[in-house]
Amino acid sequence: MVLTATGGAWAQESGPANRMFIQALQLIKQADNSLDVAEEARLLKEADKLFADIVAKYPDSALAVQLVTNQFVGDFDFYDFRARIRAMVCNEPLTSLCFLHRIGEMLPPVETPISAARWDWLSLAVAYHQIGDSGRAKEIVAPFVSAVRRGGVTDSAGQDLFVARALTLMGQTQLALDITRQIADCSTRLYNLADIAKAAAWRGDLGLTNALAEEAKSYATGHGCAWELGLVAQTLLRAGKEAQARTLFLNAVETQFSKFKDTRGDCCPPELAVAAAEMGDVTLALSLLRTVQDENPWTIPTVLGRLARRGEGGPALSYAEQVADIDTRGEAYAELIEAALKRGDSTTATELMKRLGKLTDDAGGRRPGLLAQKAKAEKILYGDDRWRRSFQAAVGAAEKSSNFVRRDIGAPLLAALVRIETGYPMLD
Repeated sequence: MVLTATGGAWAQESGPANRMFIQALQLIKQADNSLDVAEEARLLKEADKLFADIVAKYPDSALAVQLVTNQFVGDFDFYDFRARIRAMVCNEPLTSLCFLHRIGEMLPPVETPISAARWDWLSLAVAYHQIGDSGRAKEIVAPFVSAVRRGGVTDSAGQDLFVARALTLMGQTQLALDITRQIADCSTRLYNLADIAKAAAWRGDLGLTNALAEEAKSYATGHGCAWELGLVAQTLLRAGKEAQARTLFLNAVETQFSKFKDTRGDCCPPELAVAAAEMGDVTLALSLLRTVQDENPWTIPTVLGRLARRGEGGPALSYAEQVADIDTRGEAYAELIEAALKRGDSTTATELMKRLGKLTDDAGGRRPGLLAQKAKAEKILYGDDRWRRSFQAAVGAAEKSSNFVRRDIGAPLLAALVRIETGYPMLD
């Protein structure tokens, strides 16, 4: 191991940097030998501060370069040490930051150079931002933003996927709009505008919500974006423009049913089913749902939850009980529980909670997505911290699952956790 450097500033910086480095290693050794969790954490944090001071005070030293670039220094692995520091949040295993750390450890690593948006990692960034670690959030999202600016994060049509939407959920609305307004693809642009408008509404910025609803409508009309009109109608509704939303929606239904019947293509966009539910048209919403649900299973809890919130809990529950997929049925029950409580019907909410509990019991604790929905419902119904045990069980089940399940479960777990913590379906 070479800790010194030759020549000029490098030689001048090496002495004090080396001394701090040795002090840090001694602290780490003490931490390794400690049987007290709090003492171990204190020693590791002191060592971490020394490493940070080496970089800040002696940036010209060889050690600073090695630390910044995550190089081995002798047999000391700084990257592994940083991972150990992050894992300290699990000294309190039921905290949301511990849940985030464990979910992050399950996510497939990001390939570099970044060439594809990863909604699981972008969801992780949003979750860290919402739950209180903005530094970690920026660390995760920054490489994706840089890749978008270079034109390196795209879909097959060359358009940004998810990055702008993640940014707006992290409070970076203007940057999200700057990226979005460079996109010509109907689907990506209108999804981004809709999500940015939704985030603005959650923040109470009705002026921006209104402006973005009009922008989405104008863009869809001006560029012939027929497939996305259900999404635009939802955005207009969110902005309080119900008359415009209904007119656009009814025209879309008439035009698209006729068009897709003639061309024998896909029947209709899933967002149209969601819009129908928001309009309160039960028959049409369920008819559309039956048509789109196989290709878009996310529509089932979304549509049923919206219908129930509009007072159509009976048809929504009947539909939910026929859903074959256990995870999707569980998510639908969770949405119906929230809808019942918002209507002041605690009796129905409690009965639905029993059904959801039976689903999780019958699954024997082996379905992480279902356990996460149980946690979400517990938070909604009881308002206390009992949900944390269920969510801990969900993460544990995911960690024990097959590689196939672990690959795909990260984003649903993050969506449920952020919903629990914020009350908003930010990542659904």
